[in-house]
Parts: sequence; C-alpha cells; structure tokens
Amino acid sequence: MRRREFITLLGGAATAWPLGVSAEQGERMRRIAVFMDLAEGDPEGQARVAALKRGLQDLGWIEGRNLRIESRWAAGEATRMRPLAEELVSLAPEVIVSSGAPTLAALQQTTRTIPLVFAQVLDPVAAGFVDSLSRPGGNITGFSAFEYAMGGKWLGTLKEMVPNLVRFAVLRDPGTGVGTIGAIQAVMPSFALPLTIASGRDAAEVERVIDAFANEPNGGLIVLPAPNTILYRQAIIASAARHRIPTIYPYRFFVKDGGLISYGIVPSDMFRRAAAYVDAILKGAKPSDLPVQQPTKFEMVINLTTAKALGVAVPPTLLARADEVIE
Repeated sequence: MRRREFITLLGGAATAWPLGVSAEQGERMRRIAVFMDLAEGDPEGQARVAALKRGLQDLGWIEGRNLRIESRWAAGEATRMRPLAEELVSLAPEVIVSSGAPTLAALQQTTRTIPLVFAQVLDPVAAGFVDSLSRPGGNITGFSAFEYAMGGKWLGTLKEMVPNLVRFAVLRDPGTGVGTIGAIQAVMPSFALPLTIASGRDAAEVERVIDAFANEPNGGLIVLPAPNTILYRQAIIASAARHRIPTIYPYRFFVKDGGLISYGIVPSDMFRRAAAYVDAILKGAKPSDLPVQQPTKFEMVINLTTAKALGVAVPPTLLARADEVIE
C-alpha cells in the first residue's frame, strides 16, 4: 500500500471512530432503584424483579446500556426498612420502584421529592400514600394490588369448595390489610357466618393463631397478600395442612408450594406494568399526574393433591373455572 493511501485510510478510520463513540456516549445512562420487601434469595421476589426488567427492556431501557438499577432487599425485617430506604435515597436515583406497603412507607418517610412507583399496595388511599386513585398528589403513584370484589370472591370460592364451612378466619400482616378486611366484612352478612381476624408477625406467631383457630371444627382460612404471609408461607401452608383447614391464598405460588387454592392478581404482571410508569417518569411525567391503576389480571389455581389430602372433593364447576390445576 502506498503511503498516501495509508494516510487516507487512517484518516478515514480516525474520522469514523469518534462518531461511533459519540453515538454510544450520546445515550444517557439513567439510574433507578428497586426496593423489595422479600428476601433476595426468594424465587418469587426474583421473578417480580425480572418481570420489571423485561417490561423496561420492551420500552427500550436496557440495563447496563442506558439504565442502571440499584436493588435492596429487606427480607421482611421491619428494622431494615428505614436504613435501606435511606441508603437508596442517598444514591439519588431518578425513580424508585417499591414492592409493597412496608417498603413504600419507609421511602415515604425518607423522601418527598424522588418519584416513587409502587408495584402492589392493597389500599394506597387508606394507607395514606396517595390522596386518591385518580389524583395521587405528591411524589407517589403506582398499582393497587386489590380490587374490592376480591373479598367476596375469596369467601364465595372457599364456601363453594367446602360447603360445610361454618366460620372463617382472615390471616393478615399486623401492619397491612385494613381496607381489605373492610371489604371482606362488608360481604360477610350475605354469608351469615362469624369472621375472626388473626395476625402473625413471624412464623411462630402464625402457627399459634392457626392452632387457636383449629380448636373448633369446620373453619375456613383466608390468607391475605402481605410481606409476612409471603415470607412465612411455608409455615402457614404446613399449619393449615396439619390441622386440615381448607385455605384460600392470594397468589399462585402458595398453591405451587402445597396450598389448596388461590385466587388473586399475578404479581409479576403488576411489576411488568410498573415499567410503563418508570418509563413515563424518566421521560418527564410527574407521579401526581399518573393515576393509580387497578389490577386487570387475575388467576385461580387449585392443588388436587392437597385437596385429596384434606378430604375435599373439588366441585367440577370450580375445576372448570380454574386457570391452572396442579395434580
């Protein structure tokens, strides 16, 4: 190659190289954070974060290319909520995605300026997170995990599965579920059956309250969606099985782990939908202008192996309505 041709080729390459670098550097790296109330090793928690990331990727936000994600996991420990929230806020992310009420409460106490998007909170208005569903106000918006008809759905489904039930108990996290309890109590007169409200802060307390409820026969248990009921789900499922208590759960993974039946939202779908609000805020939208959205996807799952162990004959009509049957 002649010297002049070599210089021309080198000059062309030198001209092209900065353009390529400029195109890569022109895509600004944005930073968001995710605050989960489950343990980092919990497969359900990982599935939810993965769904959020897939939703973001579908909208053009690729982790490591134009998006950096900081994650913290509280593992249901109340004493860790506030320190981890402060740690995330100190990183100055542009948006923080909160998994539920405990993490959101800690974030709300820590910042009033960083936009907060919750992926699933049972009753955000009653909890004081937003002014209303249509006009959230402030720096918080997101997705409600509860639709009020679900209260009657849990009661009716469990009664249909086990017609001889003469009383119900609701198992909740002490810090959550006020609005949900109200929705269940509102439909109880149509069932004309007594209702017990039980709370469990840890696995041992959960087992004690289920043991106490099992002292009388023909009782059905409703497990509310909450960080503690998810965290201690194995203890709940084992106690219900030991006492042969027909129990309805809020999520599919309870039934996959051995529970009898579930009806509720699909958590991973809520996290996937939360990606749209993160995208909107990164593009300039204000949380106060984004209405809180209600759940749109529900599923019913039945575990026939558990039903057999409990001596429950699942009605064909219920099997026909199930989205999934585990045998």
